[in-house]
Amino acid sequence: MLAWGSSYYLLAVLAKPIIEDTGWPLTAVAGGLSLGLVAAAMASPWVGRAIDQRGGRLVLVASSLLLSVGHLCLASAPNVSAYLGAWLVVGIGMGAGLYDSAFSTLGRLYGSDARSAITMLTLFGGFASTVCWPLSTILVVELGWRGTCVAYAGLHLLLALPLYWFVLPRPRLATAVAQTPEPARQIAGSGPRVERRRLILGFLMAGSMLSFMISTMLSVHLLVLLQARGIALAAAVGLGATIGPCQVGARVIELAIARFHHPIWTRITATVLVATGIAVLWSGLPIVLVALVLYGAGIGLESIARGTLPLTLFGPIGYGTLMGRLAIPNLIAQASAPSIGAVLIEGIGSQTMLRVLLAAAVSNLLVAMLLFTLLRRTGSPQMSA
Repeated sequence: MLAWGSSYYLLAVLAKPIIEDTGWPLTAVAGGLSLGLVAAAMASPWVGRAIDQRGGRLVLVASSLLLSVGHLCLASAPNVSAYLGAWLVVGIGMGAGLYDSAFSTLGRLYGSDARSAITMLTLFGGFASTVCWPLSTILVVELGWRGTCVAYAGLHLLLALPLYWFVLPRPRLATAVAQTPEPARQIAGSGPRVERRRLILGFLMAGSMLSFMISTMLSVHLLVLLQARGIALAAAVGLGATIGPCQVGARVIELAIARFHHPIWTRITATVLVATGIAVLWSGLPIVLVALVLYGAGIGLESIARGTLPLTLFGPIGYGTLMGRLAIPNLIAQASAPSIGAVLIEGIGSQTMLRVLLAAAVSNLLVAMLLFTLLRRTGSPQMSA
């Protein structure tokens, strides 16, 4: 919660105070996060390999140190160049400390049994903005935006780092190997199965990248899209606030029933919900709340499938490296989505932008169904569940 809230969600509260205090342009201030996400993407392969080789404990400790140093650099930035440089440090900390590295750490610790732990992690991670947006607001009022960055630096050093260092157990690689399911070992093998493995990875990468593009674009531009429908700003904010609880609610349900089904069903359900929600929003029907409930539940499940599906298919051996590879297009999609969304809104209008998003969501559903068809042919366990 702290890692997400103090990095990815930081500028939702701090952007305006930064602009008012410094006079820096919005494009530069918001561009810091995009630059940080690109840095996170570049760091992800190294992070994944490091977790596979040494476990995630030291990597997560390093993420706390990097995020702390990055926030101190933000707090002391005298100009835009220094500010953007600080986001490079924060970005590397994000690459080492957000979901992908946390999922990889859990996979290294618990092997194929990490699925419930990954689901629980996303459940609490869903409260990042709920906790940190009010905290950031209070800190900005009391300390200013620079003081807020210093406070977050202190929280990473005094709270997150000790938790990582003293609470995380050391990994047991032998246990992870023993728990690797035989079908997963076969898919990850060599010989004639290599091409199938590459095809599965391609489907995972394409689907995840589409999901990130859709969710990031809607997260950034949702209020604009709702206001274009004639909804007042206060009402739009209230409607948008329902997405977070819907994410968490869907994850609670998944936690309760996950043992009864293969993660591919979580992925398919997520894509169906997202596509349906966007379709309802695009249709112009006066049921915006229903659209956002469906969409929120879908992206909540997508976060779980992103970690559990590769683990189930390929097993825990090399899981960190795999997640590092999958993270690169995801983070680049996150970095570019806000700008692409702005171009679409200005160039073709909000309603046509929704049509583009709907096409992307339907494409994502098709990718999930193609992956499902391929997995049935591999005889992956529980596919009939």
